[in-house]
Amino acid sequence: MNSLLLTARLDIVESLRARWFLLYSLVFGGIVALLFAFGLTESRVLGFIGLSRLLVTYIQLTMAILPIFVLITTVRSVAGDREAGVFEYLLSLPVSLSAWFWGKILGRYVTIFLPVFVAMLGAVLWAQLKAIDVPWEMFFYYTGLLAAMAWCFLGIGMLISTLARSTDVAQGAAFVVWLSMLLFLDLILLGVMIQGRIAPEVAVGIALLNPLQVFRTASLAMFDPQLIVLGPSAYVILDLFGSSGYRFYALLYPLAIGSLAALVGFLTFRRSDLP
Repeated sequence: MNSLLLTARLDIVESLRARWFLLYSLVFGGIVALLFAFGLTESRVLGFIGLSRLLVTYIQLTMAILPIFVLITTVRSVAGDREAGVFEYLLSLPVSLSAWFWGKILGRYVTIFLPVFVAMLGAVLWAQLKAIDVPWEMFFYYTGLLAAMAWCFLGIGMLISTLARSTDVAQGAAFVVWLSMLLFLDLILLGVMIQGRIAPEVAVGIALLNPLQVFRTASLAMFDPQLIVLGPSAYVILDLFGSSGYRFYALLYPLAIGSLAALVGFLTFRRSDLP
């Protein structure tokens, strides 16, 4: 346990010194600042006013930005250390492979989730100062969604990093994974459904295997429990899960995907030729 915590601490310190972390923090902090600058907390759209609208807009922007940031920065962990020859020194130290691997994941999770959460917390504190009502249920649920999505893509990133033999290959694979998930939100899936004339239940089931689609739909379900904006797809989702059940599914499914990917990555890492 001590080795795991020390490894996590070392990864956190290294991340805080890295340029990507500064850019990462500025992006999410800047998003909230811009949303305040454009007066989203003082306008009303479709019945949403104050911090509710800001959180809805923030969560939609984060859906596109957070996954690629997490993947690109995480895939450098194992692949980058392999190229730098870190493993040769690692094997000579009293640190187990499991402590190093899971400590690396723990430290990286703290650094990728902290700026996102601090940006949301800053929005809440600003709302309190301006005497704006805070939708606490929405705030806590969106925080859970972001935590689950960050863990999901962190696990996927570590899996890619253990499979790739170079940093360039790892970054290319991470970009392909992110782009594939983004395209399958609507474009490719809609084309397949039209050409193949498959049943709507099958099409929706395939869509809900995509963590990004789950995240997007759950963020909509928070302020639109009937999922009216999704059209006929909403009937399939609500019949299968129910409104509350789907919100729980949106939290548990990404966590399961991230954990499974991280576990497979660890088993691959332990059996691979480290140097």
